[in-house]
Amino acid sequence: MQTRTRELLKSLGCELSHGLIERTQKHLAANVTLPAEAPVVTRDLAYGPDARHCLDLFKPAGAENAPVLVFVHGGGFVRGDKRLPKMPFYDNIGCWAAEQGWIGVTINYRLAPDHMWPAGAQDVALAVAWLREHVADHGGNPRQIFLMGQAAGASHVATYLALPQVQPAGGVGVAGAVLLSGNYDPATASPNAYHLAYYGTDLDRYPSFSMVPGLVVTNVPLCFVVCEYDGIDYRRQAATLVGAYGKARGDIPRIHWLPGHNHLSPVMAVGTPYDALGPLVSDFVRGHVGG
Repeated sequence: MQTRTRELLKSLGCELSHGLIERTQKHLAANVTLPAEAPVVTRDLAYGPDARHCLDLFKPAGAENAPVLVFVHGGGFVRGDKRLPKMPFYDNIGCWAAEQGWIGVTINYRLAPDHMWPAGAQDVALAVAWLREHVADHGGNPRQIFLMGQAAGASHVATYLALPQVQPAGGVGVAGAVLLSGNYDPATASPNAYHLAYYGTDLDRYPSFSMVPGLVVTNVPLCFVVCEYDGIDYRRQAATLVGAYGKARGDIPRIHWLPGHNHLSPVMAVGTPYDALGPLVSDFVRGHVGG
């Protein structure tokens, strides 16, 4: 990462604020370079009955039986979108995936407080089911679907993986998952308005929402990412997960600590000279599709 970007992100600190969000977005948006050979993009394909059940699909030229990378955005459970107005996010993820020769997918999902736990995981399930049925028509391999969730998106993906009852009838149906800066055990996180909106106000129920027991036993290959300038809650969540994984399996999960990055910057840096996430995801996906 170049010194100027690292110094900027360090100066913004770890606490999520409007200033941190706006300055991170503005700086990285100015540095995103989309591929010279643009993929074919199909917008707002419906994967379920709700208006928020829509996805964008990025197809590279000549795609046939290609791996599929599905990005699930963050936003504190209550906001966010697969395509931010006047920003390259998160088309940068879809275009980057297509540049790798994969099918890129970015999805929207229902938001709290109108749609509470486990709505996000249910929506991931609907998207996976839709892709398993239709992605071959777009050049994708339905047996090589990889999920990538950031922040609240990581929590939704984790819940989907941890709870068989929300998975489609055919099972989990994914070849791997990348989880960035997620909240995996709400009971051990600091309660905030976003958690209350999604998980509810009865804190006594929060232990039942933990994804950790399911994550440490799943057979789905996992890759976890946490950042140097993530808030302390996210770093503690990663530590809790690693500890539980070690107790359950006598080993550590695949986990990466990204120096110089904050809660938002890894996904926004994809397609820029500061991208640290892309190479990790590329290595992970290629390692599970045979090269």
